[in-house]
Amino acid sequence: MSSEVTTANVVILGAGPAGTAAAAHLGTLGVRNVVLVDRHDFPRDKTCGSGISPKGIATLKDLGVWHEVEPESYRISGIRIVTPGGYESYQSAGDVADAVVCQRRTLDHILLKKAVARGVQFIPNFDAAEVLTDGGRLCGIRSRDGREIRAKYVVIAGGSHCKVGLPEKRPRRTIQAIMGWWEGVEFRPGHVEMVFDRMIAPYYGWLFPESEARVNIGITYEDAADGPKHNARELFTRFLDAQYKERLQGATQIGAWKGHPIVWSYDVEKLTQPGSIVVGESGLMTHPATAEGIYQGMRSGMLGAEAISDVMSGRMSEETSFANYEKRCKKAFHLSFLGGGVFRQLVRTDALDWMIKAGDQPLMKATTAKIMAAM
Repeated sequence: MSSEVTTANVVILGAGPAGTAAAAHLGTLGVRNVVLVDRHDFPRDKTCGSGISPKGIATLKDLGVWHEVEPESYRISGIRIVTPGGYESYQSAGDVADAVVCQRRTLDHILLKKAVARGVQFIPNFDAAEVLTDGGRLCGIRSRDGREIRAKYVVIAGGSHCKVGLPEKRPRRTIQAIMGWWEGVEFRPGHVEMVFDRMIAPYYGWLFPESEARVNIGITYEDAADGPKHNARELFTRFLDAQYKERLQGATQIGAWKGHPIVWSYDVEKLTQPGSIVVGESGLMTHPATAEGIYQGMRSGMLGAEAISDVMSGRMSEETSFANYEKRCKKAFHLSFLGGGVFRQLVRTDALDWMIKAGDQPLMKATTAKIMAAM
């Protein structure tokens, strides 16, 4: 066991979009001696659809990294929607609701490099085992091999699997996802696809182009709380046969299928405790209808950085600043999460078919896609 001890003003657990955004923004705000740790070294692969919404792009611009992410991304300007009743529609969001697909291996590494360039120390291969406390206050983290990082403030950004340092056990819901990658699949350039097949209601399947030649296809679904669990591979196979069988003939699969859980809650609450803030998916800030988490992770990471900066600069007390952080997260996400709950119910009815058909009318053509992009 190691006896190595590092001291810092802030330690951040997890170098996904939430943790790296918090780290980079702390550097911009002038907070020094920030340490960011992760179980892995970078660049590393991450199972994710990798879509970045218009709100996500706006956040990347606020972080000062959009000019680096944009050249590495595939631009999306429209969407193919297949309703539960089988109605198909292509809708364009135009420049107002532009989006991109950027592989997480690339996005996360760009954000990490920006954080390091702003003075953050990155420690890879740090498998966090527990938090350190002093008088009921979080004051650091310890790895499984015994290394310790002691800090004035701890940011928890460990994602869906994180069990270390959470303020209070909260009721959480889990969405399951499984996906694969292919080359040689025909698709309309510049368009993502969302397929609301009843076999995975109230969720959807997707096709996201990562380049002119390569796409990722996947599904999100949830298991009944009191029933048998789905076999992910069997369910995905049935979905592919129903929706993409012809288009996958002659295509080349790249690598193996990969699955991962996504955790969420309608409520935005209990994100702080003395000495610590939770950001991103660790705080269940994932969209309940679309399963999007990149935007919420980055934005909450920035808000958390601002809260810590306000305390360290003396502008606010910790109690006031941390309460303000929760209020700002709630303002940013809660209404959208509630809207996602309504959308989940619509998918179980014929309402989505009606909405999309109405959206195909000339006066409504771009409106539906814009609403879904902003959800």
